[in-house]
Amino acid sequence: MLIGHRKQWRFLQGAIKRGRIPHALLFTGESNLGKRTLAIEFIKLLNCQNPVNCQPCGTCENCRAIAKNIYPELTIIEPEEKEIRVAQIRKLRARLNLRSFSDCFKAVILDKANSLNQEAQSAFLKLLEEPKGKTLFILIARHPEMLFPTILSRVEILKFYPAPDHEIKEELKKKGLSENQAQEIVSLSWGRPGRAVNFLQNPKEFENAKQELKEIVRLINSDLSFRFQYAKKISAQPKEIKNILDIWLRYFRNELIEKSQASSYSLSRLRKILEIIQKTQFLLSNTNVNPKLAIEMVMLEI
Repeated sequence: MLIGHRKQWRFLQGAIKRGRIPHALLFTGESNLGKRTLAIEFIKLLNCQNPVNCQPCGTCENCRAIAKNIYPELTIIEPEEKEIRVAQIRKLRARLNLRSFSDCFKAVILDKANSLNQEAQSAFLKLLEEPKGKTLFILIARHPEMLFPTILSRVEILKFYPAPDHEIKEELKKKGLSENQAQEIVSLSWGRPGRAVNFLQNPKEFENAKQELKEIVRLINSDLSFRFQYAKKISAQPKEIKNILDIWLRYFRNELIEKSQASSYSLSRLRKILEIIQKTQFLLSNTNVNPKLAIEMVMLEI
């Protein structure tokens, strides 16, 4: 399900038509916006056997293989225990050195590229400096500032933004949801198509998200002892912390937007809360910070 990002898609289509395809692209933006989905669609278009019909088509053998991630010329690299390590980049180099059995582009997607550790970044930089033949690198990063400036200088950067709510809603309705059901999911998707799809496929996670929204109101009106107990509880669930922080971030952003109407927070305090939530997200995603202590710092602010 490809939703939104028409400007980015037109740019990529134009690059193919002009025959000026960058050897390295960086897709940056919040999580669950559809960056990886668009990367896959671009690779399909690039290597499609029927490019005239590919908008995207998905009808030829290449497209079907790429969509299933079994295409021999496609490599997807993801973090291992929070990091992309130098061994993964060395393995990639060896793979790229192998002879291609087709005239297609060898494509590499580095998902969560900001998790490349320093040694891995140094090794990857050499690949960027010495591109071999028809090779395309697509880096996907929520925090591109974690990458070496020398890497950033060698990639074409495409920024991604939340998709319009009405586009997400229409796609959900095509899946059989009623107007009210689609709107309810959209209200907690925050312009992120991937989040909407996840809610559609995992109703329990959608119910959890609604419950977490209620928990914020409860936390705001509770004492510090209760908040610290809550911090202890969620820090024992590392897989849930990211989603919980996303919900908090959205809640307080809405408070900031609605400040002139109903928020009980001052603008300066709301900005401080948003800043510490974003900082906590970054630390939990990219460092070995103690989750309990990190969440407790947020509890002190809200």
